Amino acid sequence: MSPRHRTPLESRVYVPAPGEGSDVELMPAGDVTDGVVRVGGTIRRPHQPQSLAVAGYLDWLDDAGFEGSPRFLGRDAEGRDVLTFLPGQCAGAVPEAWVQPEDLLVSVAQLVRRLHTASAGFVPRDHPFPPKPVRPDTPPQDSAALVCHLDVTPQNVVVRDGVAAGLVDFDLAGPSTAFKDSYNAAMHWIPLRDPADLWPGWERTDPFRRLRVFADAYGWSEEERRRLPASGVEAAALSRSRMRHNARTLGGGWARMWDDGVGGLIRRRGAWLEANAGQLVEALTDASHEKPTFRPRNRCTAQRWRPAR
Repeated sequence: MSPRHRTPLESRVYVPAPGEGSDVELMPAGDVTDGVVRVGGTIRRPHQPQSLAVAGYLDWLDDAGFEGSPRFLGRDAEGRDVLTFLPGQCAGAVPEAWVQPEDLLVSVAQLVRRLHTASAGFVPRDHPFPPKPVRPDTPPQDSAALVCHLDVTPQNVVVRDGVAAGLVDFDLAGPSTAFKDSYNAAMHWIPLRDPADLWPGWERTDPFRRLRVFADAYGWSEEERRRLPASGVEAAALSRSRMRHNARTLGGGWARMWDDGVGGLIRRRGAWLEANAGQLVEALTDASHEKPTFRPRNRCTAQRWRPAR
């Protein structure tokens, strides 16, 4: 793909429109990144080590015709990253009942699939993603072949009229695989976790049915479906190790999450996946399981957007 002619990322400066600063809204603080504000039709975020790598990725997605991500406009006079504002609605820290419908779950899976299609071929040469901090004894993972979002939580998906329309908060984006990114999205949206850790109001949701809904909508292969429980157990162990390492070495939001008990939640998730491996595979592969159909809705004007981070 031949990218459009743009000002180089490192010298791209955002010049605000007259009167833009009169409409300012502080966005809800996230797990890791604080100080995010909406100014008019833009989002201002603190500049970070991965900012230019993410900006290059967003440029690529723009050129690929992917409409579900913000655009990097440059840095403002305060040195903050300036992105386009994606109008819509995002879930709160405890996802509300409106997040539960299967039609929305299907559209999330389809949005992630479109993202992966648009991401194919992107190589961050000029501004590579900084390596993620990990313990020296972390086991090697399979080769990363695709730059992905890696944090498709209910709080980071922009919803319009019950349909997933966009993604925000690309702070954790980086090289991975399509299966890992789509599994991670499914893990958050189903959610895959010990029943004791379910959000209030989610006790009656069926994780096995919801997993099949997501898998069919994204298009996981037979092989991916059969290895999901083992992959999920491995991912939980690695995630817990990384979270603990980040809490100890980086502090900030990582430390807050660890102190709030995220390590125990991840450990219980791994145990639940292992204990229910057979039922998970059956739900994903049994031809007798009904495959729900998705009936797209007409999209209306956007609701208020509440980004998670």
